[in-house]
Order: sequence, then C-alpha cells, then structure tokens
Amino acid sequence: MRPESHHDVVIVGARAAGAATAMLLARAGQRVLVVDRGRYGTDTLSTHALMRGGVVQLHRWGLLDGIVEAGTPPIRRTTFRYAGDEIVVPIKPAHSVDALYAPRRTLLDRLLVDAALAAGAEVRYGMTVTALRRDGDGRVAGLVVRDDAGRHIDIDAGFVVGADGVRSVVAEHIGAPEERSGTGASAVIYGYWSGLDVSGYEWMFRPNASAGVIPTNDGLSCVFVAATPARVCRGGRQVFESILAAASPEVAARVRAATAASGVRTFTGRPGFMRRAWGAGWALVGDAGYWKDPLTAHGLTDALRDAELLAGAVLASSSGAMREADALAAYQATRDRVSVPLFWTTDTIATHRWTDAEIGGLLLQLSSDMADEVELLGRGHTGCQLAELSGAAAITPDRC
Repeated sequence: MRPESHHDVVIVGARAAGAATAMLLARAGQRVLVVDRGRYGTDTLSTHALMRGGVVQLHRWGLLDGIVEAGTPPIRRTTFRYAGDEIVVPIKPAHSVDALYAPRRTLLDRLLVDAALAAGAEVRYGMTVTALRRDGDGRVAGLVVRDDAGRHIDIDAGFVVGADGVRSVVAEHIGAPEERSGTGASAVIYGYWSGLDVSGYEWMFRPNASAGVIPTNDGLSCVFVAATPARVCRGGRQVFESILAAASPEVAARVRAATAASGVRTFTGRPGFMRRAWGAGWALVGDAGYWKDPLTAHGLTDALRDAELLAGAVLASSSGAMREADALAAYQATRDRVSVPLFWTTDTIATHRWTDAEIGGLLLQLSSDMADEVELLGRGHTGCQLAELSGAAAITPDRC
C-alpha cells in the first residue's frame, strides 16, 4: 500500500487528551490527523469533575464559555465528609476562574474536537489501528489503520501520539514499559440522578466505603460509590445503596429522595500506572501514558495538562528550538514531577486500607500534591506558549 500524504502528527484517540493535543498543534500550524475507532460525540466512562488546573486551561484556550453556555453548573464549593467531620471549602477566584465545572463527556470531548477541526486538524472516526509503521532506523513513522469497511490504510507521519486510553494500542505496539505501578484499585458503581439537592462537589471517605456527588449537565448529578473490588463484586443497585449509606447516611437519604435518571454501572477497578511516555517518533498522553485510580477525580485535569505539555514539546522539536529527545524528555520529566506525588497519594487512598484517623492526613497531602500543578498551569509555563515556541523561550526541564 502507498502511504497517504504526509502528516506532521497523527494522534490516535479523539477524547479529551487527544483532541486537546490536536487543537494546540493545529493552532500552531502543524498538519494534524486524529484517528479514533469510536464515533463523534459519544459518551464514555468518566468522573466528569474538572479541578482548577483543567478549568484554567479551558479558559486560556477560549473554550470555557462553551462549557458555561451549555448550562454546566458552576461549582463554588467542595464538601468533604470523613471520620464524622464535615469540611466545606469555598472555591475562591484565582488564575482568572471563579468556579469549577464537571461537563458530561458528550459535551467536553465534542467541544475539544470541534476546536481542533476549527484550527485545521483532520479527524476521522471508525479507524482502528492495526500496526505502527517504522523507517529504516526503527523510528515510528506512521500507522496502519482499518476503516469500518475493512480497508487497510497506510498513514505516513512525522510523529505519532497515542491518546487511546488505558488499553492503548499504541503503547502495546511500542512496548512502552510501566515505570511505576500502583497497588490500590477502587471498584466503582455510579449512576445519574435528577432533582438531587446538591450545592457543589461532595466527597465522602470512610473505610472501604467512599462516595462522591458531582453536579453535571441537564440537571443531573453523577453519584458514585467506591470500595475494594471484593466488596463491590458485581455491583448493582443494592450494593450501591449499602456503600453509600456507609459513606454518608445523610447523602444516601438525599439520593433516595431524588429521581434515578439511569441504572447504575460498575467499573471493577484496576491499579494505576505511569508508562514511559516517549521514544523515537512517538509519545503517549492522557490515560495511555498515565492512569491513576478514579477515586480522587483528577484524571481529566491531568489529561488536559499533559496535552499541553506534549504539544509544547512537539512544537519545540519541530521548530528546531530543541532536539526531539530533549523536548520529549522534558515533557515526561515535567509530567512526572507534578504527577508522582499525586499518583502515590491516590494509590494509598485507593487501597481502602486506611482508618478514619488516617484519611484526614491523606486528604491534606492530596491537596498539597495538587498545588504544584495549579501553580504550573496558572503561570502558563506548560511548554505550550505557542507564540514563543519557535524561539529561545522553548521549554526546558528547569523552566517547566
């Protein structure tokens, strides 16, 4: 097969991380193709919740207004319940945002894909990666995909990004090693309720019985419970209600008074990991490169952050401001610097082996772990100061 016309970057996966990376690269003039085996605008498993760092990025990218205009409720306080205590934390204005948001993925992913298309990226759905192409030196140089009609297509690329989730086909074909592997794993049961009396994010932590309430679009709130896989087992409504009552009898009563908009679904859990994120001609972003337990609801924020870090590294390399290996090493070094503490704290919480006396300290550590990320994103030193990347201001590890 003769390869298609050359693309500067081909991205596998059109969800949050992949679409954001495509948008940023296309805005900087790169010829970008995104392929995804799914369909435009479909839903996916998600905690929905964006922390401040993710909201700051959407604001900087000019996309936050779309989230707000779609009726996504602003989150102006977070309530923590644990060990008999209730702590309410107001969301104070900072870094040009005064609220948090938890958009449905049918909204957020579509918004990011539309922004990538508007910037000049090409997005093709119904494409399944079957192989990676390499040049004579072993460098990744493109993909082979199969479309819905069963046709195999060679795609030529200067660089390939795997943004295709936890079970990344790109990572599998590359053989990207796990450099850090977690031991904790929460099984989660979740569903959506309407008419629920809620005023912000609510997080509840009790031994082997945690839960959360996340207001989202269309007057719905996502309610989830989390415990060990042994306790959740096959899930179901009865197990959901039992764990929620153990986590917070008061919240359980409010949920019973609300209207279930859907049945409950179960995620059986898996340990977190941090994979090597780059090599000759390739990189991983989002859950493909770094996945942690959903109990701390930080995955979306990290995916958007890493999309910007990676876009900056690719642009620094393509402009000649940095060698590719140096730029990509800086990408992973920055990702790891702000992620590793959060990864391990989340992993400890996800073991569900802590006591009421210990969880308060773990949550304080979690808040401290998030501070570096917010500062990084608030300063804008994420490696994606797009107007500067062609010059001396390109990212280096010490500046990130």
